[in-house]
Amino acid sequence: MSSKVFGLLGRNISYSFSKGYFTQKFKELSLDDHLYRNFDIQNIDELEGELKRFPELRGMNVTIPYKQEVMGHLDDLSPLAEAIGAVNTIQFTSEGKRIGHNTDFFGFRDSLLPLLQPIHQKALILGTGGASKAVAHMFETEGIPFQFVSRTKKEGQLTYSALDENTIASYQIIVNCTPLGTFPNIEDRPKLPYQFITDSHLLYDLIYNPAETTFLKRGREKGAIVINGLRMLELQAEKSWEIWNS
Repeated sequence: MSSKVFGLLGRNISYSFSKGYFTQKFKELSLDDHLYRNFDIQNIDELEGELKRFPELRGMNVTIPYKQEVMGHLDDLSPLAEAIGAVNTIQFTSEGKRIGHNTDFFGFRDSLLPLLQPIHQKALILGTGGASKAVAHMFETEGIPFQFVSRTKKEGQLTYSALDENTIASYQIIVNCTPLGTFPNIEDRPKLPYQFITDSHLLYDLIYNPAETTFLKRGREKGAIVINGLRMLELQAEKSWEIWNS
């Protein structure tokens, strides 16, 4: 039996990046007593039962749709997770405490900043879920003005129907935080006026499967810098590992 269990909490996560990544990591480090498994639950209320089944848990990653819901099942939050309002990493301490962290912030920051050019001044964030909160906090920390875009009209947010040539020209960084375009629905994409994308834009998609979503493909065809979410995932995973071993 594994003495140290880690896992990913989410819904319908058989495609999970994390399980493969950490299983390979444990193998490379010869950590034979480490196991990474998926905690695939349909409702957050199932979490407590799962945790009782695995008292040897040392850490969890958290993905859609539980990055905010899981907060009610934790004992404490790191200052960063509290500021963001979303958790994607849980640390189980030796005292039996559950501490929520956010490593999406580091993954996004350290994968995006090296790509930014002086022309990239303002950002559109597509979607308002848990991942978008880490993205927004990173922009805020770096002093980059941003605007949320959602399907429904809300105060302080843009709708997709409001995006026109002037808006697209004003926001040179566009980050997709929605699941639109994820395998197998690879033809889906956010409803942007792609004809106004130029080589002055940078398009970032948090999706990593497929490697090039339709969103990114349309941007690349217009000469934009494009990046998918794989590097962010790798960086946030390494930050999680650092927290679990601190």
